[in-house]
Amino acid sequence: METRDHFKNGVRPNKLQSLGNLNFNKMKTIKFGLVIILSVFMVVAMNSCKKCKGEDPSARIINNGTNKASVQIKTSGGNTVNINNVDPGTSSPYSSYAAGQVTFTITVNSTNYVKTVALSQCFNYDIAIDNSNNITSTAIDRNK
Repeated sequence: METRDHFKNGVRPNKLQSLGNLNFNKMKTIKFGLVIILSVFMVVAMNSCKKCKGEDPSARIINNGTNKASVQIKTSGGNTVNINNVDPGTSSPYSSYAAGQVTFTITVNSTNYVKTVALSQCFNYDIAIDNSNNITSTAIDRNK
């Protein structure tokens, strides 16, 4: 036998009220699940927007000087690449290299100028020599 102590205010809930509470709990659970699913979707979508995924860096030579420049590029793997006769006011095309320390030896009028740059994946690098033979490097993130 049921006693009145088992019910709120001594009133026994009818079936419709019980179903209402059950539906409310289901809706609460569904709402929470949707929030979790949408959060996971947003994280995945934001991460997949990257344009570059682990690709080797690339670099080019920009000759802002007044004489032709030739460049010897020594990669961290020991490979050597030569780019000869980059005219003043021009640049070489981008070339890919293994990530790591890369040494650029730029020769202008038989004088060598050396710049070592740490190249990282997913970056382009502009290696520029100016009319005073100063070498600068600028990193450009491919994901921006």
